Amino acid sequence: MSLGEQAPPHIGKINYHKSLTPDLAIIRVQPADGRPVPDFKAGQFVALGLKLDDHPNITYRPYSLSSPPEEKRYFEFYIKSASEDVMSKFTSKLFKMFEGDPLYWLNPAGAFTIEDQKADGTPDTRRLILVASGTGLAPFISYVLHLKNIKSKREIVLLHGAKYVQELGYCDMLKNMSESDPNFKYLTTVSRLDHELSRDWRGNVGRVETLLVGKDGCKSQLEKAFGEKVTPENSFFHICGYGGTINAVVSILSPLGFVTNRKKREDGSFDIKIETYI
Repeated sequence: MSLGEQAPPHIGKINYHKSLTPDLAIIRVQPADGRPVPDFKAGQFVALGLKLDDHPNITYRPYSLSSPPEEKRYFEFYIKSASEDVMSKFTSKLFKMFEGDPLYWLNPAGAFTIEDQKADGTPDTRRLILVASGTGLAPFISYVLHLKNIKSKREIVLLHGAKYVQELGYCDMLKNMSESDPNFKYLTTVSRLDHELSRDWRGNVGRVETLLVGKDGCKSQLEKAFGEKVTPENSFFHICGYGGTINAVVSILSPLGFVTNRKKREDGSFDIKIETYI
């Protein structure tokens, strides 16, 4: 994510803070002046700003929006505490903030948005397969809520991999959506079972990319979900997560003829859109 050129910051305030684990939270920010949030596209991000004790200027960190564009009361974020030095100080302070506490924000930006047209300008109606690791889930929550709001009939499959069960954010909401909407499917996997946060897990085990790979001649969990082989003709992938996740998924899909937006075909077409997420 790149902040690029930005207008002066706005002032906002926390109006909701729910901790899922000690270092994972859902946070909502509303404009302090009471105005609606500005228009944005599902998949974009907002940079939040704080004044840290050892930095004279405002320090910013971009976070993908998990709220859909139709939600005008607040921005919602799905945030994990960062490990880098400056960002660790940032999220440490952010995680200690309560409802009503002020902070800064910049206008929404970013190009990791839903692809609804092919290179030739015709509608892209291929199945959307959204692959997320960790908090890379955030933009996909915005995607699925937006597509639900506009009553899209496009088929969506959301794959989410997390270290622990309690890091499967929005799990209950997504399960309910998958049970009520035949066009939406939700697959999850957990990679670390030897932890209290994964107690009683009975689902898929491993990193999220394992859901794309079949074993012993059997179909993958992804192909079982919709009953046919995954091809560039019937499916378009969005991947958001750690660099290792992106590399692994691309290495699985490339031999099948899928092309990323980083290496488009000569006609400008591609079948995988990527966003690296920390």
